[in-house]
Amino acid sequence: QVQLVESGGGLVQPGGSLRLSCAASGFNLRYYTIGWFRQAPGKEREGVSCLSTTKSSSHYADSVKGRFTISRDNAKEMMYLQMNSLKPEDTAVYYCAASLGYRDNCATLLASDFQKWGQGTQVTVSS
Repeated sequence: QVQLVESGGGLVQPGGSLRLSCAASGFNLRYYTIGWFRQAPGKEREGVSCLSTTKSSSHYADSVKGRFTISRDNAKEMMYLQMNSLKPEDTAVYYCAASLGYRDNCATLLASDFQKWGQGTQVTVSS
């Protein structure tokens, strides 16, 4: 079965950290650009971060730059999002996704360019 299974969401206090994981199955993740998206209530889905197949290039939304880190382990078919210094405005449902092919700049990708999606996991930042 072709799927992405996400885990690691939960409740965290402002300033805290959380690590999201996403496990791929049924396809070779190493051939896919990976990305993380999030959607807050009443807001459109936005791109958070992306990483190339070779890990040679990455992109972060301005709102998370310096706080979030995207990574991947192709051998383990895993992708991660390390979130530090979390803020209440980071509260959202987070989705992992994979887009087939190499990208010089993954920031140009649209959500519609991602063929594989996780089910989403809730991240709530509150005191």
